[in-house]
Amino acid sequence: MEMEAAYMSSNGGGGIEGGVNGGDKQVVVVANKRTMRFSDLVLRFLALALTLAAAVLLGVNKETKVVPIELVPTLPPLNIGVTAKWHYLSAFVYFVVANAIACAYAAISLVLTMTNRAGKKGLGMIITIFDLVMVALLFSSAGASFAVGLIGFRGNSHLQWKKVCNVFDKFCDQTAAAIGISLVGSILFFFLMVLLATLNLHKKRQ
Repeated sequence: MEMEAAYMSSNGGGGIEGGVNGGDKQVVVVANKRTMRFSDLVLRFLALALTLAAAVLLGVNKETKVVPIELVPTLPPLNIGVTAKWHYLSAFVYFVVANAIACAYAAISLVLTMTNRAGKKGLGMIITIFDLVMVALLFSSAGASFAVGLIGFRGNSHLQWKKVCNVFDKFCDQTAAAIGISLVGSILFFFLMVLLATLNLHKKRQ
């Protein structure tokens, strides 16, 4: 009996304890993977919705105002209808196209993330790289549109460009809202998706 007890304590006891601890660790790892995967899906869906909203909000932006134009100082000004549209400025065209591309990519990456249950490292790395590309695309388009919008809001006395947002106030407000929504979408791609993917790769290495 003493030999049997010694044999069990030297072989079986440690194995049981190790199995319990290993099982707890495995449960925690699986739970973390499920939480990160769910967070990734939610964030990609939010990015899809925000970039779509930004593209549509600026894509349908149009305002018509009657503006008095003075042709000859001695004659009264003529009231002419002037329309402001998003495709009159190349920066706004770039903004709409960039957000449409980011929205399409978010939909594709959402489907790929849902189907990649095995967690393939190659596919995850490709998605992360394209996330970074979308960050650069969205930030550059938002920056270009913000610069043009700032000129429309304040004008430029050095170039004799007059401000127009005092006339087309609705157009400028809707443009500013679209830029703000797009910036939130780009922040989701960068601070949340990229950092989440980096954290996931770091945990896989550990």
